[in-house]
Amino acid sequence: MANVDVLSIDGSKVKTIELNEEVFGIEPNQHALFEAVTLQRASLRQGNHKVKNRGEVRGGGRKPFRQKGTGNARQGSIREPHMRGGGVVFGPTPRNHGFKMPRKVRRLALRSALSVKVNEEALTVVDAFTFDAPKTKELVKALDNLDAGRKTLIVLGEQDDNVLKSGRNVPGVTVITASGLNVLDILSADRVIFTEDAITKAGEVLL
Repeated sequence: MANVDVLSIDGSKVKTIELNEEVFGIEPNQHALFEAVTLQRASLRQGNHKVKNRGEVRGGGRKPFRQKGTGNARQGSIREPHMRGGGVVFGPTPRNHGFKMPRKVRRLALRSALSVKVNEEALTVVDAFTFDAPKTKELVKALDNLDAGRKTLIVLGEQDDNVLKSGRNVPGVTVITASGLNVLDILSADRVIFTEDAITKAGEVLL
């Protein structure tokens, strides 16, 4: 199993723990990562683009001119798709762009993403990440002590409003719980910071 140092938020070493090799030490599956990122980005699309078809545009209740004798091609409505101001054929309509992935593939993608960060030495474990009150300045100081990059993902074991409120004003910082782990946030971050209880939960759940 891979060993990793557990740090305090001041950057000092507290102890060393072993990571679960089956979660944090596998050969990353690139196809599973691709599918998971595509799924998340597709699910973020609003899908509310809309055009009006022939039955939805206003007007066109009568023939624009008589059938014969004008020299023009016969027309039944001014809202035909080929007429100016008419309906649109096969245009976009509201839809859900998301799709589903098997649970085993989703877990494989998460394990692959975590293993990528371990291989890149971009995963940090802290003993605890708590504040007495929401303090953005203290969070920024802690990230500096931990040598965090411009984009940082903080993973907590349980919901902590003080940490959440401290981090939402810092550009590039995302705070989630272990139950909310997702591939897109992990791969997008320059550094992933786990609390000790969060990394224990991830090692147990993602087997």
